Amino acid sequence: MNFHQNSPVDIKAVKLTSSRTQLPYEYYSLPFCRPDEVVYKGENLGEVLRGDRIVNTPYTVLMNQDRKCQLVCATPSEPKKLTVEESKLMAERIQEEYYVHLIADNLPVATRLEYPNRDAGGDEEQRKDMVKDVQFEHGYRLGFTENSKFYLHNHLSFILYYHREKVEGEEEDNYRVVRFEVVPQSVKTEDLKADDKGTCVLPEASGSVPQEIDPSKENSVLFTYSVHWEESEVKWASRWDTYLTMSDVQIHWFSIVNSVVVVFFLSGILSMIIIRTLRKDIANYNREDDIEDTMEESGWKNVHGDVFRPPQYPMILSSLLGSGIQLFCMVLIVIFVAMLGMLSPSSRGALMTTACFLFMFMGLFGGYFAGRLYRTLKGHRWRKGAFCTAMLYPGVVFSICFVLNCFIWGEHSSGAVPFTTMLALLCMWFGISMPLVYLGYYFGFRKQPYDNPVRTNQIPRQVPEQRWYMNKFVGILMAGILPFGAMFIELFFIFSAIWENQFYYLFGFLFLVFIILVVSCSQISIVMVYFQLCAEDYRWWWRTFLVSGGSAFYVLVYAIFYFVNKLDIVEFIPSLLYFGYTALMVLSFWLLTGTIGFYAAYMFIRKIYAAVKID
Repeated sequence: MNFHQNSPVDIKAVKLTSSRTQLPYEYYSLPFCRPDEVVYKGENLGEVLRGDRIVNTPYTVLMNQDRKCQLVCATPSEPKKLTVEESKLMAERIQEEYYVHLIADNLPVATRLEYPNRDAGGDEEQRKDMVKDVQFEHGYRLGFTENSKFYLHNHLSFILYYHREKVEGEEEDNYRVVRFEVVPQSVKTEDLKADDKGTCVLPEASGSVPQEIDPSKENSVLFTYSVHWEESEVKWASRWDTYLTMSDVQIHWFSIVNSVVVVFFLSGILSMIIIRTLRKDIANYNREDDIEDTMEESGWKNVHGDVFRPPQYPMILSSLLGSGIQLFCMVLIVIFVAMLGMLSPSSRGALMTTACFLFMFMGLFGGYFAGRLYRTLKGHRWRKGAFCTAMLYPGVVFSICFVLNCFIWGEHSSGAVPFTTMLALLCMWFGISMPLVYLGYYFGFRKQPYDNPVRTNQIPRQVPEQRWYMNKFVGILMAGILPFGAMFIELFFIFSAIWENQFYYLFGFLFLVFIILVVSCSQISIVMVYFQLCAEDYRWWWRTFLVSGGSAFYVLVYAIFYFVNKLDIVEFIPSLLYFGYTALMVLSFWLLTGTIGFYAAYMFIRKIYAAVKID
């Protein structure tokens, strides 16, 4: 947005957040100074789901005009009184390490943190002059605790950077806000010297006493702010770079290289074992002169009459795979579009909104694949199958979210999804997703079933006793470790973005990791199904789906590790929220990877049985 000299720049509040409680609150849930008229901005779906409630604040900021110190909503003779309840609430929020998030021209406020540069050597003099590592923290701390006392940051020093753009002719220059920093301070009301016009003088830094909030009594507080403008060379297009700079891009490259090595290693093993062994198998099975020898052999050819025997519960299997296809299409498109830069953090809530709408519209593909597979598995009740596909996974997600939402409502948090938004989501589910699933299912069911290369015998073959390592759970542990190893570094950054209010923007890396995940899941699934068929166990449908999603088990283990080691959550409701949403993530990840593995294994089985001659 373009500003002229002395144009008003709106400072708006977004929310209060804490990684200790995971419960966002709206700005005016605490007794801050209010403007004459409180105006809330209309939010998109993504912003509502994230708990953003953007509202105006009483801070008056004019473009390129500094303010030394200004009172917000009280006078020295009549400071703002906090009641006992308000003081108690304020102290509680300070103890829970809440951060306040403000925006100016849609740019979030950041607190500058400076660390001594570790590489700097030399004597003391050099160390004083050395460059410090600068990092930015999103928002600013509401206050701090010291010796079991609570102190409030009641003075905010806003530092705004502008980029000046020359305009041809006699017109005024254009100014654009390119960075928004804050230095919060705690200054005792008695130490502030102020006149009746609202102008104040801050005490010297050495002699100032912080503003204490005593939760057991009423407190008098003066809220003040100052504004300082600086010119910057940063262009408007690059203004988000400060917020998104990460000091550890190398670790992402390390992660990618590590993943690629894992995949090449897997591919090497696959091509050596499977292709060589398969060629030998197929050559042996197809040798006509010594059929008698072949009959004595054991191996995957022996189960050719049962390998395409429909499994138990074909409707549920096809419904879960349909939801997996829906998720796969959604994730692929979202990551690809985000990689092209269309879903940057500057457009708030865009990622969440896009994901929701895409999931609804991808119901068409989910229904089609589910319907065609259900027909292949000799299913007849396509209407019930379509209903199951449209309801099973979304129903579980909605139920968990609704239960969690009731707990968030109980805490009066802005993270609670309003009733109207919930109705809108239900309308999208039943009005967009369900009809599209039915449509896709109808066409998939009408289409020719998948062409299986061998006929199924009427009498099922007996499955020989299996070795211990062919157990389902052992398979899940073995199959999950490689895909998880290929992506766990990226998982750490995604968890940080979700649970610690960081920005995640490295969608180029994420797209590569996603491709690597798809390849490794497919390969490991083919290996597992080959060993299973060699052991003459033809019940591969459900097993492949479960085993291919094995990396979801490791994601769950990692989530528990992250909760214990990285987060400082102690209360019941934040813990419930964490594990509730983690359960949703693990379920979705299992559906996604299970579906990828299932289709890879199905294509592989059809290929190998088409290559052998069967009498």
